[in-house]
Amino acid sequence: MRLNEQIAFIGGGKMAEAILKRMIAGELVEPAQITVSEPVPERREYLESTYGIRTADRNRDAIQGANIVILAIRPQVLDRVLLDLHDRLAPEVLVISIVAGARISTLRDGLNHARIVRSMPNTPAQVGKGMTVWTATTAVTEENREHAQLILEAMGQAMFFHEEHYLDMATGLSGSGPGFIFLFIEALIDAGVHIGFTRQEATQLVLQTVEGSVELLRQTGAHPAELRNRVTSPAGTTAAGTLPLERSGLRGTIIQAIEAAYLRSKELGDLSEQGLGRL
Repeated sequence: MRLNEQIAFIGGGKMAEAILKRMIAGELVEPAQITVSEPVPERREYLESTYGIRTADRNRDAIQGANIVILAIRPQVLDRVLLDLHDRLAPEVLVISIVAGARISTLRDGLNHARIVRSMPNTPAQVGKGMTVWTATTAVTEENREHAQLILEAMGQAMFFHEEHYLDMATGLSGSGPGFIFLFIEALIDAGVHIGFTRQEATQLVLQTVEGSVELLRQTGAHPAELRNRVTSPAGTTAAGTLPLERSGLRGTIIQAIEAAYLRSKELGDLSEQGLGRL
């Protein structure tokens, strides 16, 4: 399915690029349908030359004629952008936000606009393997929802929730999750180097091991504990390696990391609602 809408991106950073790149590659839209507002001239030139889209240096210029506006900015500049766009969107325009921690109430009040989708993608969206959780206001029509789903699924998988608090939970789990996974992968590679592999050899071994483990989980549908038990022979190497991980409290530490990220997302939401501008 193709979208016939004109789409404006507020912000031309990495996540905005990931979305528009996947939308164009998936033939969801033509480049001429996209306008990106970006203050940095070099970044505008890059986006224009790479993707054939239009750019603008002012938000108000980018939204002219747009049916869908995607807020792809840092939380730190949200207050300024909301003030700039306040009362400037037609009622039928769909706003999709990927701003971390920004609640619907903040977006609705700041824009004085009702049709809002709040979403939380993650960085694997850049390669079409993202996980996005999203929700919408009651003013968002069924057609708006279909359009939002298409845009978000261009980056990978998208999961809808009726209740907004799931977005903060997703920020901690799938939004911040890649950072924790990269840290674990980094540690595995360092361990491989420590025991004698070259870094290139260790990297190949680890990446294929991680990818294969995920695919095995996906295809079998088994619980992770079941697959872990299959590879853990009595008095074997995996059992020997698992023991120090459990003794160090790895499982509890991971849970605490997700909880800390979740609580930080809620804190960001509180700060944005207060309009402090220091997120």
